[in-house]
Amino acid sequence: MTGIPMNTYEPHPIDTSGIRLPDELLALTEELARSTHDHWSRQRLGEGWTWGPARDDVAKRHPDLVPYAELSEAEKQYDRTTAMETLKAIIALGYRIERD
Repeated sequence: MTGIPMNTYEPHPIDTSGIRLPDELLALTEELARSTHDHWSRQRLGEGWTWGPARDDVAKRHPDLVPYAELSEAEKQYDRTTAMETLKAIIALGYRIERD
């Protein structure tokens, strides 16, 4: 924590509003979304979290500790958005993404 009061925080993400992902990168977002969920799950499990029907921070239980395919569509969309915005940010910063 930097000592800045939370009520003054203004996020300034990389502007990706003008970026359109090509079809081949759109297809990549689903794999990245699955991987993002798997990384999150691995971290949680490593911290001692287990599956539970409702989130419980004290007991370290979370309903999303399931395979990506079993997530609700809303949870999958959260991971897809993260993946898509990351790809857009890479392009906005002037990088190219090419498949070998």
